[in-house]
Amino acid sequence: MPTDLRYLILADGAFGPQTSKTANACIRYTPERVVGVVDTTQAGRTAQAVLGFGGDIPVVGTLDEGLRLKPTAILIGIAPSGGQLPEPWIDLLARAIEHKLDVWSGLHQFVSDIPRLASLARQHGVTIHDLRRPPADLDVSRGRVRDISATVVLTVGTDCNIGKMTTQLQLLGALRNRGIRTRFAATGQTGILIEGSGIGVDAVIADFIGGAAERLVLESAEGADLVLVEGQGSIIHPSFSGVTYGLLHGSLPHAQVMCAQPSRTAIRNHDWVAIPALPEFIRMSEAAAAPLRPAPVIAVALNTFDLSEDDAQRAIERTQRETGLPTTDPVRYDPAPLVGAIASFHEARANR
Repeated sequence: MPTDLRYLILADGAFGPQTSKTANACIRYTPERVVGVVDTTQAGRTAQAVLGFGGDIPVVGTLDEGLRLKPTAILIGIAPSGGQLPEPWIDLLARAIEHKLDVWSGLHQFVSDIPRLASLARQHGVTIHDLRRPPADLDVSRGRVRDISATVVLTVGTDCNIGKMTTQLQLLGALRNRGIRTRFAATGQTGILIEGSGIGVDAVIADFIGGAAERLVLESAEGADLVLVEGQGSIIHPSFSGVTYGLLHGSLPHAQVMCAQPSRTAIRNHDWVAIPALPEFIRMSEAAAAPLRPAPVIAVALNTFDLSEDDAQRAIERTQRETGLPTTDPVRYDPAPLVGAIASFHEARANR
C-alpha cells in the first residue's frame, strides 16, 4: 500500500458512529491518511464532533470543497443499501477520477467493473482498488493450519458490527509491546484497508471461505508467534453465519475472544433472532470449533459505546462474574485484561 495516501472519504448521508464503519476505522487507526470526509448532512463539523474521535479532520459538503484539501485518493467509507453505487455517487467518482484521484472501495459491487469508471481510470492513469475482490486461485481448506507453531486467536461475536475487527486492532500493539511477534489477519474490507493486505472473505465463493482463512493464517504465521484473525458475522446470524463457520473452520484457532454488546438482545435487523445469554453463547461457539480443534473462549470484549460510565462498568463486572473470564471494553478502557489473557494463553502453549 502506498505510504503517501491522502484519503478524501465519501460517506454522504451516513457519517456517524454506527453507520460508517469503514470511514470510522480509517479515521481511528490511520488518521494521518485522512484529509476530510464528504457528507452533506454533517458538513461544517469535524470528525471529533461526529464520532468522538478523529480530531479536527473536517467534514465538507461537496467534492469541490474536498479537493481543496489536496487528497490523492477517494475512499468509499460507507456501504449504500444493497452494496450498489447510486448514480449520483458514480457521477462524483467520475469527477474524482478526472481530478486524478485513485479510488478505494470495499463494496460488493466492484467499481472497476463499472465501464464508465474503468474507462475514465484508464484515460487518466488512475488506479481503482476493489478491496473485496478475492484472489482467483483459492483452494478449499485442508487443515494445514495444524502444522504451524504460531498461536491463532479468532474474534467471534454475538452479532455483526459489534467490534471483532476493532478488538483485534486494539490488542495488536499491546501484544507487540510485550515482545510477542504478532500479526493481524484481515478478513474484511476495512481491516484490509488498515493492514494493507488480507482477503475479504464475504466476497469469496462459499466453498473457498475456509481456504481463504487458511491461506491468511499460513501467510500471517510466517515470522510471527501469534496471529490475530479478524472475525466476521455470528454463528446464529440468519444471513451471514456461513462466513462465520468458514472462518472458524478454516483458521482453526487455538482460542477465541468473544465480542458482545450488552444493550443488544437480538440480531440487528432480525428481531426474531434472540441472542442467547453470554455463557450459553460461549458454550455454543466452543462447541462449533471443538470437532476440528478445541478453541476455548478466553476473554470477552464488550462494546459499551451506548452506555453511561456507570452502566458500562456494571456490564463489565456482570459479564466477568457470569462468564468467569477477563472482560473489558478495549476501546473505552485499557485493553490490558484481554491482552493478559491472550499473552498467558500463548505462553502456556509455547511452554508445553
